[in-house]
Amino acid sequence: MASLWDDLESLVSSPVSSSADNGQRGTIKPKANFNAQEDAAALKKAMEGLGTNEKVLTEILTQRSNAQRQLICKAYQDATGRALEKDLKGETHGDFERLLVALITPPAEYDCHEVMQAMKGVGTKDSILIEIFASRSIQQIKALQDAYLKETKKQLTAKLKSEVSGDFSTALTLLAEGKRDKSNTVDVGKAKEDAKALYNAGEKKWGTDESKFIEILCQRSVPQLRQILIEYKNISGKTLQQSIEGEMCGELEELLVAVVKCVKNLPAYFAELLHQSMKGGGTDESTVTRIMVSRSEIDLLDIRAEFKKLYQHSLLSVIQSDMSGDYGECMKAICGGDD
Repeated sequence: MASLWDDLESLVSSPVSSSADNGQRGTIKPKANFNAQEDAAALKKAMEGLGTNEKVLTEILTQRSNAQRQLICKAYQDATGRALEKDLKGETHGDFERLLVALITPPAEYDCHEVMQAMKGVGTKDSILIEIFASRSIQQIKALQDAYLKETKKQLTAKLKSEVSGDFSTALTLLAEGKRDKSNTVDVGKAKEDAKALYNAGEKKWGTDESKFIEILCQRSVPQLRQILIEYKNISGKTLQQSIEGEMCGELEELLVAVVKCVKNLPAYFAELLHQSMKGGGTDESTVTRIMVSRSEIDLLDIRAEFKKLYQHSLLSVIQSDMSGDYGECMKAICGGDD
């Protein structure tokens, strides 16, 4: 894995990962000749009487875009007087239920619910907060903020500050504010200055000035950060990721490394997380569900390609060997094809 993150050559030629936000690289596309009322009637029929036709639920909910699923939810409510989510929860269970509910939830609300879940109870699930805030675009962060405010009547950043502390809190809050520079132009001179500042704040001195790393990594634009990664390697002889891993520890290290990985290659970051979630004895279904659903209309085709490149197996083949039952079938449908 080190070789992937150490190689900076691809940064020069590859497009900025977040440009996949336009949805051209998703596995799920809007269905042509879509009819929300027909789909709602089919879902109702699949859940009526004794037993449930899970195949129909999977077929409809994985072959429509999220926007179309919202129209199905409305048509279902109009036709039955009941929320589709409530009926799905009554007719299915476990990971399959959670996957279907994720599919019918608008993306910003889904991110919002995942963040709320990560902050629920005693302690926080930092890995979920890191994954979401390191990987989302400025637009996605803004939509998440709005969804959180609508649902809780509170500011997301205020809640984060009350849940996490120290430099980790500072960095996470900056990301959650969505204050990253939006510019697509690269200022090479400024990138050299920032790279030098990072080198002086870490490798070159005794102790580390974490605030400088936080300021630059959480606020510069993605294209600018890609240039900074190149300039840093030129100055230091090491990658910025290697320096962060050598200079820091704990959640701050994990967050800043995630930011660097997402800047460098967003699909590869998710491919790596999927691999970690499915290797070994068990499967971390909640992480797999979150990634597969949230990237299904954005860049899941690119994630599949990176997965194959990194692990010599297709993502579909790993899902087939790792997951079974209705959850496995639904996951295979979201994944799309083999590579």
